[in-house]
Amino acid sequence: MGWPVAHSRSPVIHGYWLKKHGIDGSYGLLQVRPENAVAAIRALPDQGYAGCNCTVPHKHAALLAADVVDDLARRIGAANTIVVRGGVIHATNTDAEGFLQNLVQGANALLREKFIASTQGAGHAGFLVSAPEFRFDAGPAVVLGAGGAARAVLVALLDAGVPHIRLANRTRTRANELAAELGHGKVEIVGWDEREAALAGAALLVNTTSMGMQGQEPLVLRLDDLPETALVNDIVYAPLETDLLAAARARGNLAVDGLGMLLHQAVPGFEAWFGVRPAVTPELRNIIVRDLGGK
Repeated sequence: MGWPVAHSRSPVIHGYWLKKHGIDGSYGLLQVRPENAVAAIRALPDQGYAGCNCTVPHKHAALLAADVVDDLARRIGAANTIVVRGGVIHATNTDAEGFLQNLVQGANALLREKFIASTQGAGHAGFLVSAPEFRFDAGPAVVLGAGGAARAVLVALLDAGVPHIRLANRTRTRANELAAELGHGKVEIVGWDEREAALAGAALLVNTTSMGMQGQEPLVLRLDDLPETALVNDIVYAPLETDLLAAARARGNLAVDGLGMLLHQAVPGFEAWFGVRPAVTPELRNIIVRDLGGK
């Protein structure tokens, strides 16, 4: 459910899982005007729906329409998943889980790949050597943006144990409001013109803005002060390889794209609606990449 909603890849994702698991169900698009969103969500039980996803601009309406809002959605201030159980409308937010799953899975795969390359022929036979794994407590994180996606990312990072977050947004007032709503002393506001200096000593950089997305203005960010050990994540997935990710990889940083967040955030909703927990597989990822035009 969204306005507009035709661009959504969710029907492709859920359609793949429905077919794979042989489930007699369907997932479609509901284009609903913002002023009708609450009423449309309230009508889901009577219309026989198991639930829905809510995308922009309906994530706040989902909170207002639900009978039960879980703690995570309340803290984030938005809900992207509605589940109908016995006529009762439940609201949750799976963006935080999708972000963390994508980041951890992507980072650990890259770390294993780098570890294997570094140990080949290095005489490690005869004893077990484990590849390193990504640690959220390794150092500060820099987050760009203070919109809806940033809220989910910030809550996820705080819950995961990131010791300090530097938040930069083009409108400082909005960043201040977000930090105040989160009520967490670990979030420091830095000016947009200070975003590059804020990269010094960071262990993680996350872009939650739409800058760098197809049809949007570019993200201008020099990475000179970012440690080469830092992980870089861009939640933008169209294009899949943003200028930020390309620049990060060129200087030796590990970089994780945003497509996995889209895939992983869909898992809890499908499980709640259809009773089966699906897997995010390379096959599914390739299907969505092709659906995006391979970009």
